[in-house]
Amino acid sequence: MTSKSLDQLLAEMDVKSQGNYVFVTLDTIPEGVEPFATVREYEGMTIVISEDRAVKAGLPIDNRFARISLDIPSSLQSIGMAAMIAQTLAARSITCNSLAGFHRDHLFVQVDKAEEAFEILRDLKEQAQGWLPN
Repeated sequence: MTSKSLDQLLAEMDVKSQGNYVFVTLDTIPEGVEPFATVREYEGMTIVISEDRAVKAGLPIDNRFARISLDIPSSLQSIGMAAMIAQTLAARSITCNSLAGFHRDHLFVQVDKAEEAFEILRDLKEQAQGWLPN
């Protein structure tokens, strides 16, 4: 894959709102529960699951976040993208818990700041498009 600049990646990203999710820590994943993502830690298993699935499974929904997915034509070796986005959101007091998949990055932000985060990301894309040579 050809390496792209940070500006190119930002200019080409597609920002998608994906609804609300919760982070839950468990010893094991209950049968029938389908998390979006899992992280094994010393203290147990952290699962990220859509809020509606968590409610159906009777899981706590205390740690709610809005998920924003970034379709970015990049690779897992891209340098600076997640850090730049997290720093930009942090400057506006927006939490940014990021999870990188093979094909896209997923950001988890406060539910009450999701729309603001979405607009900031769309603005970053537009700004980057202006920085690229025609």
